[in-house]
Amino acid sequence: MKAPRFKNWFARLSALNPPQGRQVLDALHPAAGLDQVVALIAEARAPARCCPSCGNQRCNRHGFANDLQRFRCCACGRTFNDLSGTPLARLRHKAKWLAYSQVLIDSLSVRKGADRVGVHRNTAFRWRHRFLDWVKLDRPASLNGIVEADETFLLESQKGSRTLDRPPRRRGGRAPMRGISRHLDCILVARDRNGRTIDAVTGRGALTAAQLERDLLPRLDPQALLVSDSHAAYRAFARKHRIAHETVNLRAGVRVRHSGSRAIHVQNVNAYHGRFKAWLLGFRGVASRYLPNYLGWRWALDGGRISSAEQLFCIAIGVINRQR
Repeated sequence: MKAPRFKNWFARLSALNPPQGRQVLDALHPAAGLDQVVALIAEARAPARCCPSCGNQRCNRHGFANDLQRFRCCACGRTFNDLSGTPLARLRHKAKWLAYSQVLIDSLSVRKGADRVGVHRNTAFRWRHRFLDWVKLDRPASLNGIVEADETFLLESQKGSRTLDRPPRRRGGRAPMRGISRHLDCILVARDRNGRTIDAVTGRGALTAAQLERDLLPRLDPQALLVSDSHAAYRAFARKHRIAHETVNLRAGVRVRHSGSRAIHVQNVNAYHGRFKAWLLGFRGVASRYLPNYLGWRWALDGGRISSAEQLFCIAIGVINRQR
């Protein structure tokens, strides 16, 4: 719109009646949300912008498409935008993305989130796991000092699957056998005394030393003191890699013991287990294949580490925050 025409239009706004004023605001609100999202994408991705095909950082502006600036790589000639190669590439309704990020902050169910944002429930479910795809990677580089490690178990779930490898259970059901078995998903959580946390779905059944090598060893500082219960897998893992190790015998009722000036316990990690399971109840069961996403989601929210929709959105498009 030309400037003189805009001035005339703007001067006549005062003549609108209340219903007309609300209609204008409703029309402008999505545009304002879209501008905010586009500006946030450009600001977050600009420092590390590169071609997703060849990794070259030299590129030229190459027009606009789908509300985003496009670029042409100076090396391979391919075009891309700031969302190319991210989990949010090709998703629509960008004006609603920040509102949906707030839905994740508030831990709403799929249907409640869809109603708040104004999208279909299938879209809300798809967005949930696209947004969480890189959020789950936002983890501390290493655990230091006293590191507590313990595992917890959830009944495996094939929720949403069209084909089951077992008879269906009604309303959640229970495992067909007592104790730890192949019907339970094992979740390993390790947490140091500064609150830095890593977790992993190690598989079905009891924890093994090989799983600890795969999921814990790369993030464990060699000088750390590993504290666990008396599970044999931790002892074998610590002995093989020469890691300082202390245990507490939970079966004997020993919750805390002291070694010099250090308190030896796994209460921090067990409290984290409790918070995670209590938070998970609001979703009425989650499929086992999506458990890593929910673990990353819970870690993002734990202790108010991520408190704004903008912060979560930046992590979802690849700007990793390594702070607690």
